[in-house]
Amino acid sequence: MLRTPILLAIPALLALAAPAAAQQNGFVPKPDTYICPNATGTGAVDCFIDAVDHLYTMCRHVKSIEIIEFGYEKSEVGVNGAKSEYCVDKQKINITRPYQAALREATGSRSAIDSLRTLYELWTQAIGGLKWQRGEDDESYKARVAKPYDAFHQQASAVRTALSSGLTNASTSAAPAAGSGKR
Repeated sequence: MLRTPILLAIPALLALAAPAAAQQNGFVPKPDTYICPNATGTGAVDCFIDAVDHLYTMCRHVKSIEIIEFGYEKSEVGVNGAKSEYCVDKQKINITRPYQAALREATGSRSAIDSLRTLYELWTQAIGGLKWQRGEDDESYKARVAKPYDAFHQQASAVRTALSSGLTNASTSAAPAAGSGKR
């Protein structure tokens, strides 16, 4: 009789232990998640690069809604800018794990790590600059907030180039080391 409750408790304990084990392995991004839904690859770097575009776009849309609702001049008055401020704060938190995972994945390529850091800094500046600036007309504002995408894409290309050259350098330096062991 005592065995039955114990046998019933074992599957429940195993079900609780599985998520804990997955959390210990770190952040493993999936392309279909909220943060990086358009990631082309399965790696952390691809997720981070997609998250940069995606999370910036989300806050850009929130800011656009505030501007439509209140107008440019009143979009920051009182609590009118609260939604976009919350969006910026939330996305800064959301991008942290993909960014850290991308840095871990790029370990071994100093130039890739530097390029990832530069991309993160560009994103941080861009998302902080979504506010309308006094005296800016509609066309200037829209052009300014669309401009970061070009910088994001250029820096993402630099990251990918650094990673591919880092892999090439690692394979060419590993080949002589492997051949020198045979004597």
